[in-house]
Amino acid sequence: MLTATVTDWVDIAGNAPAAGLGRDAGTRAAVPGDVDHALARSAAGGDSSAFEALYRRHASRIHGVVARLVGYDRARAEDLVQEAFVRAWQALPAYRFESAFGTWLHRLAVNTALMDLRAARSRPRGSDDEDALDQVGAPDSAGHSTALSLDLERAVATLPPRARAVLVLYDVEGWKHEEIAEALGMAVGSSKAQLHRARGLLRERLEGHA
Repeated sequence: MLTATVTDWVDIAGNAPAAGLGRDAGTRAAVPGDVDHALARSAAGGDSSAFEALYRRHASRIHGVVARLVGYDRARAEDLVQEAFVRAWQALPAYRFESAFGTWLHRLAVNTALMDLRAARSRPRGSDDEDALDQVGAPDSAGHSTALSLDLERAVATLPPRARAVLVLYDVEGWKHEEIAEALGMAVGSSKAQLHRARGLLRERLEGHA
């Protein structure tokens, strides 16, 4: 099944959904949240070295989901990751420690990428989109690159932005359609339709390269 294939791709890439998000929130093993909380408390008090430690702990995973959402445009993904961490630093004083720090940061980063996607709808597509495809499959910050992930990454990168976002959020990140609809400003039915469209297009692209 397509969903299983995408899941295999996520496992190979080493970027499973963040703890506490979406449908699989209750099935993941515990993460070292105490360390994150201690660092976050220090960072919220202005300790930049603690925030740097949080960046090192979470940057790779954050980059993974942002890159998927923006179609593997490397420069754009890196800019958005930096923007997400700037927003996190600014928002830390208001962080209530009611959820895992990784979950909070992950959601903030996804929302940062989604805001950029919404803004990009008014921008014309250009050569940058083709340049982004040339970068797909290059080793990520953790050094991961396989033939399977390369084919899937290229296929996902060619999907229309909103369909790609729904596919990534639902099949990879484990969000519910209600969450996706709210984040993307669409009806729940539209989220389901976009997922169906994305899976169909992805299947066609993969079969075309078989």
